[in-house]
Amino acid sequence: MTEKFDLLVIGGGSGGLAHAQRAAEYGANAAVVEYGPLGGTCVNVGCVPKKIMWYSAHHAHQLHHAPDYGFDIAVNGHDWGALKLRRDAYIKRLNGIYGNNLDKRGVVHIQGAARFVDANTVEVAGRSYRAERIAIATGGRPIVPDIAGAELGITSDGFFELEERPQRVLVVGSGYVSVELAGVLNALGSQTQVVVRKERVLRSFDTMLSTELMEAMEKSGIALDTGVIPERAQKTDDGIVLHAADGRSFGPVDCLIWAVGRSPNTETLEVANAGVHRDDRGFIPTDDYQQTNVDNIFALGDVTGRDALTPVAIAAGRRLADRLFGGMAGRHLEYHLIPTVIFSHPTIGTVGMTEYDARAEFGDDVKVYTSGFIGMYYALGKDKQRSTMKLITTGADERVIGCHVIGEGADEMMQGFAVAMRMGATKADFDDTVAIHPTSAEELVTMR
Repeated sequence: MTEKFDLLVIGGGSGGLAHAQRAAEYGANAAVVEYGPLGGTCVNVGCVPKKIMWYSAHHAHQLHHAPDYGFDIAVNGHDWGALKLRRDAYIKRLNGIYGNNLDKRGVVHIQGAARFVDANTVEVAGRSYRAERIAIATGGRPIVPDIAGAELGITSDGFFELEERPQRVLVVGSGYVSVELAGVLNALGSQTQVVVRKERVLRSFDTMLSTELMEAMEKSGIALDTGVIPERAQKTDDGIVLHAADGRSFGPVDCLIWAVGRSPNTETLEVANAGVHRDDRGFIPTDDYQQTNVDNIFALGDVTGRDALTPVAIAAGRRLADRLFGGMAGRHLEYHLIPTVIFSHPTIGTVGMTEYDARAEFGDDVKVYTSGFIGMYYALGKDKQRSTMKLITTGADERVIGCHVIGEGADEMMQGFAVAMRMGATKADFDDTVAIHPTSAEELVTMR
C-alpha cells in the first residue's frame, strides 16, 4: 500500500523542516523523510555545536584579558570532555524539539533514506510514498580529498566526535570551517597550523577581511602557510605528516582536519528515475522559484549549490511553501544582500559586494570608506586586537552596496546594517544616524 501526501520533503535539515512546517500551517498534508537525526548539518555537526565551541574559546579569550580589569584569576585547565558531554546533550534535546514541532503541525516523520521511483513516488525502507509535490533538501557533507593517506584525517564531522582536545593540529582549507575550527583549537590550547592552496584564507570575501584575519591568526599563534597543494598524508611514529606537491611537509601532528569544501548528498537519491537533472558536481540546479527541471519537484538549501547557509535554506523553504500552499504568487527568495558571519577570532560580519566585485561592475562610480581602530575592550591591556570596517558605495547618492567588519562584536552588529542596506540606505543615511557611544558599531555611522 502506498501512502499519499500533498508534499513530501526529502531531508530533515533546516530548510526541509521549515518548508514542511510552513506548508502544514497552510493545511497541506506533509511528510519529511530523514535518515539521520532531525536538524541536519546545522544542528548536529554545524552551526549550533560550532557556536558552542566558539563560546568556549571566547571564554578563554576573556579569561586572558580579565587581569586587565583587575581580576586575579587562576585557570586550572579546560575540560574538553565535560564540554562535549554538555554540548551533545544540548543537541539531543534540540533533536527532540524538532520532532515535537513536526508532531504539533501534523507533519509525518518518516525515518530512513529515500530513493526516487518516479516523479511522484519515493521509496523508503521498502515502502512507497506518493506526493503531488516533492522537495529535495538533503544538504551536503564534507569533502575528503582523493590523495594517498587521506583516511588519516578527519572532517568537521569528526571534529565534533573528538573525545579529547588534540595537542597538535593541522587544518587544511581556507574557508569558514577551517578558520573557525582553527580559532577554537588554538584558543583552547592546541598547537595549531593552517595550510591553504592559494594566497589567502576566505578568498571569496573582501580582501580586507582575509588580510586582517590572517594577521590576527598569526598574531594569536596559529602557523599559517599558503600555496600548499596536499599530495599525501603519512602516519609516522611521532604523528601524522602532510606532504605537499612542492616538497614541503607539515607536522607531525596528532590530528589532521580536512576543511576543503562540501559536496551534495544526491548520489543515493536516484533522481534520474524522476528525470531530475544534476550538474557535474552533483548539485541540483533550480530556477528563482526553487524549481528543478521537473515541474512538481523542487530543491532548496545546500543541495542546490547556492549560498550554503542555514538561514538561506530556511528562507527559501518558507517562501516556497508560501507560494505553493499559501497563495502568494511570485513569492521567492532573492539571493542577494545575504548577510553572514564567520565565527573566527576575531569575528567577521559581512553583507553585500566586495570592493573587487563592486569596481568590476560599477567602475569609477564606487567610493570606499574604511576605518581601523583598537576597540575600547582592549584599552587597559597590552595585548590588543584591531578592528577594521569598510563601507562600499556607488552612484551619486552613494548607496551602500557592501559592508564588511572584522573585530569585537562584528557578529552581532551586522544584522541591523543588513536591514538598512536592503532598504536602499545611502552613506548619507548612515551619517544622519546618531551614533551609539561608546561602541565599535558607531564607526559605521561616523566614517568620513
